Amino acid sequence: MRSVFLESMSIDVFLHKMDKRGVSLNSNNLSTEHVASKERNGPGVPDPPGKSWGAELWDWVKTIVIAFVIMMLLNLFVFNLSMVKGQSMQPTLIEKDRLFVNKIVYDFGTPSRSDVIVLRDPSEGVEKKDFLVKRIVGLPGDTVEVRDHHLFVNGEQQAETYTDTEVQDPDFGPITLEADHYFVMGDNRHEGKSKDSRVFGSITSSEIVGRAEFIFWPFSEIKKL
Repeated sequence: MRSVFLESMSIDVFLHKMDKRGVSLNSNNLSTEHVASKERNGPGVPDPPGKSWGAELWDWVKTIVIAFVIMMLLNLFVFNLSMVKGQSMQPTLIEKDRLFVNKIVYDFGTPSRSDVIVLRDPSEGVEKKDFLVKRIVGLPGDTVEVRDHHLFVNGEQQAETYTDTEVQDPDFGPITLEADHYFVMGDNRHEGKSKDSRVFGSITSSEIVGRAEFIFWPFSEIKKL
């Protein structure tokens, strides 16, 4: 019986040692696989450091300044955004309409009859304004006349679909325009509602700021002129 008991103990001790050795081997195998995986994948690449708030702020400031300078240059040389003041161009334009004004269009051509333009006010006195919005009705060499409440150019009565009434001011002219001179009038033909070439005379191309291309505000009134 003692011999059997010793043999049983020996077997148990042997199995226990083998089991511990197996666990050890398995642990070594896992460790080896982990190292091999790290070697295959290579060393980890650290994430690039983020910009500081100061650098981010400086980037925003530079972007805003560059955009502002570009807009100023475009506004100075290429286009202008203008707001209508007064009633002289009704019904085509009403007060506070916003206009997109093309400032370079006449660098590549000459003004045409019916163009709506922005010009520097050539008048004098307390009612002088910086700019006016008017329509060109007479070109260099034209003879312009207001007679019997209608506009005549070179003896022909003009069909002015952009007005809502006949001319209610007194008759005017006739006058013949010199080279580089243009006759402008407001679309509002009610008496005393438009200060134009009947008051301050014809204008030259140097007094024209640009051509009003379209109304861009309010959205409900967007249209090409």
